Amino acid sequence: MSATADQPVTEVPRPRPPRRLGLSGKLLLLTIPLVMIAEVLIYVPAIANFWTNRLNDRLAAANTAALVLDAAPLGMVPDSLARQILTSIQARAVAIKLGQQRRLLASADLPPSIDHDIDVRNMTVWQAITGSFEMMFETGHEVIRIVGPASSDAQFIEVVTDERPLRQAMFRFSRNLLAVSLIIAVLTAALVYLALHFLFVRPMRRLTASLADFHENPESSARIIVPSQRSDEIGVAERELSDMQRDLVSMLHQKSRLAALGLAVSKINHDLRNLLASAQLISDQLASVPDPRVQRFAPKLVRSLERAIAFCQSTLSYGRAQEAAPDRRMVPIEPIAVEVRETAGLANDVSISWITAIERGLAADADPDQLFRVMLNLVRNAAQALESNPNSDRSSMQIRVSGRREGAVAILEVSDTGPGVPQKTREHLFEAFQTSGRPGGSGLGLAIAAELIRAHGGDIHLVEGTIGATFRIVIPDRPVELLSIRNERARA
Repeated sequence: MSATADQPVTEVPRPRPPRRLGLSGKLLLLTIPLVMIAEVLIYVPAIANFWTNRLNDRLAAANTAALVLDAAPLGMVPDSLARQILTSIQARAVAIKLGQQRRLLASADLPPSIDHDIDVRNMTVWQAITGSFEMMFETGHEVIRIVGPASSDAQFIEVVTDERPLRQAMFRFSRNLLAVSLIIAVLTAALVYLALHFLFVRPMRRLTASLADFHENPESSARIIVPSQRSDEIGVAERELSDMQRDLVSMLHQKSRLAALGLAVSKINHDLRNLLASAQLISDQLASVPDPRVQRFAPKLVRSLERAIAFCQSTLSYGRAQEAAPDRRMVPIEPIAVEVRETAGLANDVSISWITAIERGLAADADPDQLFRVMLNLVRNAAQALESNPNSDRSSMQIRVSGRREGAVAILEVSDTGPGVPQKTREHLFEAFQTSGRPGGSGLGLAIAAELIRAHGGDIHLVEGTIGATFRIVIPDRPVELLSIRNERARA
């Protein structure tokens, strides 16, 4: 069974997006590898520097031992003293080279062969890095020979020593360096994370939370974000978001008013149309009354009722989604201006002067009913502005309707000597419900006029620098269809 009007339609809840890693989590995951890269960049040169320093320390101790051993008379050093000296410098043998002769100063437990030779005299940074890591990753009890500059007249000095103590010292240094660097890295990462969190992540969370709250109820002004006093890009984003939300709330309120207005008018439209139809039937009977005054005003009354019924038929002049396309033809302006004056009730109003300055025979390519509506709205606005101005001089209250033709364009102007249009309402002057604060105004007259004139391909605007308010209407003639003219000539 299909759903009917008496069965409530349950709204399907929108599925929540899957829980994903937030900005804080992504920032943390980004900080960890950066800290690890920093650890590697710190550790590699540090361990290479430690390795070369230990090698130089062995060479310095060997130079000191060489001075002691070389100072012995006839080079005779007891074996026990030589062993003590070699043990103190953690070496198995010390030798120097003088000229073309290599001299062994002391030795103890020399191995049959040397596993590695390390020459620190011309060692590059890359050789120090690779050499240090090669020694750390080796295993076993290997013996190395270290060659370096001598402190005496000798060309160089050689030290034969075990590799294992040096490798163990490197591992101890690595553990200590790793512990210290980890503590520093954790503190640095925490400070960086907290700084980025408070400077960027929290404001971004505030922005996203405001967007989510505003999405739930976009018509509530309480959901508008309150911008902070920040002057950076986030502060600019907060202020722009606040302005955008305010504009959207105002727009939604206007749309709601239009929807409510359309609903209210649709309810009264049927009964009002019947009442106007009855009034039209009664007015038709006035045509048989022989009174000259009745004969004069009866056609105008019938015409006004016909327009009212037509307006009701369209439900609301501005409530429709789009006005009907204008039925354009060359319409004389003078009769329309006279009818507008009478309809607005200004024909017998002696307090407001009516001045017309329309070129003789002026005609516009327009829909007569729609042009009548435009001029009537402008004239009524002008009359209301004059009547609501407490400071106006009754003798100077004027409404002026002028018209002229400039080539293929008809220009009409409706002006008054009232207080003019306030500056704050000029930006949204031709929008719906944008009134100047005058009592009784609905804010639809100028919006209707602008829509009708735009349908003619014309323009309506407020003329600057005039006394009171002057609205100028520009209606261009339709382009002549050359093909239709040729066809008419051919038929003729």
